[in-house]
Amino acid sequence: MATEPMLQLRGVNKSFGAIQALRNVDFEVYPGEVVGLVGDNGAGKSTLIKIIAGVYTADNGEYLVDGKRVSVSRPQDATHLGIETVYQDLALCDNLDVVSNLFLGREEASRFPFFLRFLEQNDMERRTLDVLRQLEVKIRSVRVPVASLSGGQRQSIAVAKTILRNAKVVLLDEPTAALGVAQTRQVLNLIHRLRSQGLGVVVISHNLADVFDVVDRVVVMRLGRRVASFDIKSTTTEQVVAAITGAEYSDETNGHAANMADATEEARK
Repeated sequence: MATEPMLQLRGVNKSFGAIQALRNVDFEVYPGEVVGLVGDNGAGKSTLIKIIAGVYTADNGEYLVDGKRVSVSRPQDATHLGIETVYQDLALCDNLDVVSNLFLGREEASRFPFFLRFLEQNDMERRTLDVLRQLEVKIRSVRVPVASLSGGQRQSIAVAKTILRNAKVVLLDEPTAALGVAQTRQVLNLIHRLRSQGLGVVVISHNLADVFDVVDRVVVMRLGRRVASFDIKSTTTEQVVAAITGAEYSDETNGHAANMADATEEARK
């Protein structure tokens, strides 16, 4: 693993009126690393991700990219730095085809006299095919409406948009929510491919089975604080659940973890 994080936050605080959502939070992602961000509802995960994405501005703390302190006060700042977020709703236009979705708002066009512009459809289609091939995404045609694609394919198209924008770090918000077993496997394989290409990936998820399947490290948030960080190879579901709930590891915690695993598996059937 690289010695310097490609993305790092230090001592980040964020309050909304009297409510302190984040308290002195540190967070880092290294090149070629998948980090799982987990915690109960209200733990501060969404606030942290929105600060990284530029939706919120931290009250104080440092934001560093490739070791250099930067200022991120809007989503365009994060995008310019190579930080891309795929939210749970995916932000795709169902009535448009794959090519149009990938280049929406960033269309390639040739300029002609009298201010005429013509879209470079062939070039955009070629670049779409290239990025889908790079991510090993299989669809029958890049000209089909996104509405006709499966959940896993739609998630893949949303991720492909970030690759076209030269992302360094990709934040995935609940990427396997509401997906079946086969579609979930497709998305998890996609995350593995992002890692193999040297990107930093952050996976925000309540599904610990998926987290343990794909991440290298898991960071636990509770009540606005970062309370634990685990190397996935040397930890257990029970330890992560104990950190999430604030409980000491015990047979009761073990039973809680088993119930969570059973509920997760049942939801995926």
